[in-house]
Amino acid sequence: MTGSDGYAARPWVRWYAPGVSERLHVPDIALTQLLYDAANDFPRRKALTFLGRTMTYRALVDTVDHFAGALRDLGVRKGDRVALILPNCPQNVIAFFAVLRLGAVVVQHNPLYTPSELHHQLADSGATVAVVYDGAYRRLAEARPGTDLQHVIVTSLADYLPSGKRLALLLPFDSVRKKREQLVADLPSGANVLKFDELLDSATGSVPQVAVDPERDLALLQYTGGTTGLPKGAMLTHRNLVANAYQASAWDPKMERGRETVLAVLPIFHVYGLTMCLTMNVLVAGTLVLLPTFELGLLFKAIDKWKPTVFPGVPPMYDQIVRSRRTGKHDLRSIRTCVSGAMRLPPETVEAFERVTGGRLVEGYGLTESSPVALANPLNESARPGTIGVAVPGTGVRIVDLADPSREVPFGIAGELCVRGPQVFEGYWGQPDETASMLHDGWLHTGDIAVMDQQGFVTIVDRKRDIINASGFSVFPSEIEDVLAGHPAVESCAVAGVSHYYRGETVKAFVVLKPGEQITEDELHGFCSARLVAYKVPALFEFREDLPRNIIGKVLRRVLRAEHEAARGGVTAPQPAYADEPPPPALGPLPYPMPTHENGIAPVAAGTADAAQPDYHVMLDQLDAGAAPRHGIPQVHAAPNGHHSGSLVEELERLARLHDAGALTAAEFQAAKARLLR
Repeated sequence: MTGSDGYAARPWVRWYAPGVSERLHVPDIALTQLLYDAANDFPRRKALTFLGRTMTYRALVDTVDHFAGALRDLGVRKGDRVALILPNCPQNVIAFFAVLRLGAVVVQHNPLYTPSELHHQLADSGATVAVVYDGAYRRLAEARPGTDLQHVIVTSLADYLPSGKRLALLLPFDSVRKKREQLVADLPSGANVLKFDELLDSATGSVPQVAVDPERDLALLQYTGGTTGLPKGAMLTHRNLVANAYQASAWDPKMERGRETVLAVLPIFHVYGLTMCLTMNVLVAGTLVLLPTFELGLLFKAIDKWKPTVFPGVPPMYDQIVRSRRTGKHDLRSIRTCVSGAMRLPPETVEAFERVTGGRLVEGYGLTESSPVALANPLNESARPGTIGVAVPGTGVRIVDLADPSREVPFGIAGELCVRGPQVFEGYWGQPDETASMLHDGWLHTGDIAVMDQQGFVTIVDRKRDIINASGFSVFPSEIEDVLAGHPAVESCAVAGVSHYYRGETVKAFVVLKPGEQITEDELHGFCSARLVAYKVPALFEFREDLPRNIIGKVLRRVLRAEHEAARGGVTAPQPAYADEPPPPALGPLPYPMPTHENGIAPVAAGTADAAQPDYHVMLDQLDAGAAPRHGIPQVHAAPNGHHSGSLVEELERLARLHDAGALTAAEFQAAKARLLR
């Protein structure tokens, strides 16, 4: 069977879990209708809970109506853009639906963004109103000049604490003062702002839904990095987001309207959390358990109290849960469905997590431009760990030739993954050329290299732009990373192509070792040589404390490449104004202590999951571009972690190998050798 014949036959449908239909009906409604339908059918059901405070669906829609009225009084009209700079909190949910109630467009921002990042997105979107939590206000104020912002509305996380806890924050004790500093940030004197709670108190009357064309009118501008490194606003319509909520809920045939509880650790300012936690939850009239950060104590407390049935996340979250010594003290068996994204989901994590919960943990795939869900593994025995699964209902998938995107490739052949469906975006805000490069006849060209087998299961091979061209040979970094990950001393790794004076590019591996482990470059080189053809074996190795990651936890290979090239040139690695997701300032006050791993997912050794917990708001949005050492001409003394060998002969041999591999020019080789022999 050829690829073309096979794609049209949709072979993946036979693997859907019983009860999942191939056909998808998407109603022609505004996204807000999902919330108002839930409130009409389940007015007394708890819509959300946050740090001890709950809101019913009836109370939530009343608050949404009041805030929509306040925004209307500020001049917000259909098509206007309103910026939300909020962590997971009730104000985010309220403001999101209130903006849509007016036919305006939500622009979500990570509250950790630096002023330059905020400025770029605010100026690009033309937002006229911003709703910001007080911990991010000073950065917003610095970003504001040169934007179209007319009004800034400030709120505090403490505003939605239970009344008893709010009053307790006023007590004159040191312990209370410290807690207040975590929850509330003081505003500068004379700050020209409006207060969220005061606007709600002053608003009167309900606001009818402004008429929208679901297929054409935008609901959301979601900024995403691209090949240029600058963020682009992905235009998602009401229909896009309604369709993806229906697709996500339809994937779980056991989901019951009015009976689900969704654990929202993923930030809803990111499209993954927005769909998998917020919009899917209101579609099924579920209870949303909002957590402002990932912290095991907070997570276990929420599970104990609320017994969540659905828990979307990323692999390190599930991994830390199964490794924690505290897990055995809590009953996790209420958790039925977990769809993991952002990165490869290790089979051993799946096995351990399912053993603890009795539920299903599967890997899925999506991107901002598809709202984001496009593929997922079936929620039954048909799931295939290591793959991203099959197309969800209403979605078409095909693999096309890298050189000729108009030609489909047969099953089993690597090519670019393309998807089509009602969840695929309208294009990039104000960037028709970028839009044209991604959309062809309704097909979204993802930029991911993938293989589909004859059953319709898809495996991601690599990113199109990350393929290394070494002397005319195409090298997939992920293949080498899989080999390196098999070494018992390696915690995590990344492989990238770096410039080479005669091969064009050569392979460099960036390696993070497990705590307490030591290994030399020669040992890793030999390990790879025994498992890879010669041209795929890394010529260069760099040992690091961590790896830069983007908003969904994926390693930023281009940042690693930029650091390498800058180091060879003897200059500081360039810090772009916006690299997929850039270096943040210190995190403002949030209710719970934040771990310090601000550049991504911190490595956790077996048995130490309770010792160091990464902040997943940061993991999903930040890289610390300055944390990694800049390596220029290789040093001949032992590296800080003791990874390099110490004898003169070994160092000379290492330098010779680097020179032979093209990593050192003749001048660099001579300089390093002279320094060694001094």
